[in-house]
Amino acid sequence: MIPFTNILRKFYPAVRIVWLLLFAGLVWLGVGLMLIGFASRWLNPVVISTKMLLVTTGFLLAMVIYLFGFSKLARKNIKRIKGMKAEKVCLFAFQQWISYPLVIFMIFLGIYLRIYSPFPKPLLSTLYLGIGGGLLSSSLHYFADLARGFRTSTNEG
Repeated sequence: MIPFTNILRKFYPAVRIVWLLLFAGLVWLGVGLMLIGFASRWLNPVVISTKMLLVTTGFLLAMVIYLFGFSKLARKNIKRIKGMKAEKVCLFAFQQWISYPLVIFMIFLGIYLRIYSPFPKPLLSTLYLGIGGGLLSSSLHYFADLARGFRTSTNEG
């Protein structure tokens, strides 16, 4: 009989740190683009003057979310990931485990708002543009760190 821990190791999605950083950046980028995509579809039928106001508001909200929220979280995650001692770590360790309940809550809140929101979709697009833009912008921290690492490793070699 195979011990249970051996079975778990077989399905453990372990990757090197560089792949974890890339995965984190791609997840943040992908979710940001998805949210911006929802918002842009909701803004299609809106008249141009209202659309410009909503997009400008969403862009300003994205800047605030980036500066005071997601950029700090991305830098904190990068520092934590780069401080990991193991050669390979779990693919899902790009976020702290304690953050996953918040992520799940935000996913369900997003689904709820898309389906049952008392707010009109064009108004809701501002929030989606803000969060999506903040995530997209913050994802660049992961890619910049990877680029710095590649530049350093090629200069050393």
